[in-house]
Amino acid sequence: MHFCGRNIITATTLKHNKYCMKLATLCYLMKDNHTLMIFRNKKQNDYHEGKWNGIGGKFELGESPEECARREIFEETGFKVNSLELKGIITFPLFDGKDDWYVFVFVSKDFEGEIIDSPEGKLEWIPDDKLLDLKLWDGDKIFLNWLFQDNFFSAKFNYKGKEFIDYEVNFY
Repeated sequence: MHFCGRNIITATTLKHNKYCMKLATLCYLMKDNHTLMIFRNKKQNDYHEGKWNGIGGKFELGESPEECARREIFEETGFKVNSLELKGIITFPLFDGKDDWYVFVFVSKDFEGEIIDSPEGKLEWIPDDKLLDLKLWDGDKIFLNWLFQDNFFSAKFNYKGKEFIDYEVNFY
């Protein structure tokens, strides 16, 4: 942890007075027209409880986005990732009502290992054409389609509480 005047900087949170920014990854493993998703139902006080999500989590001290993604994928699924593709970055202002989240979104089609019983929730390979049928965050229903495109995206998704408000996106 570093102190810079009134600013406090940690691996996952940049804090200025009462305003915080959290850094995280969101990762989607893909094979045979299926995507590995997790139904969040195991952690107490999980903001994502009851929803399907990609794999991921917050940065640890000194991690790059790729290192965070690889660690989170291994911890939550048991898979070792051989290569990652950065598809985009999403900003979620005050997503949890307290902090802005900056999320690096990855996909991987090159991984190995055996799936584990995840401590985060129930893992399941979902057919790609059924992803939008899952109980997802409303914003996820928009950006999941972008994972299958060749463009890089930078987006901002606005929520008030758990209610989706709107979004903006740039493709590169």
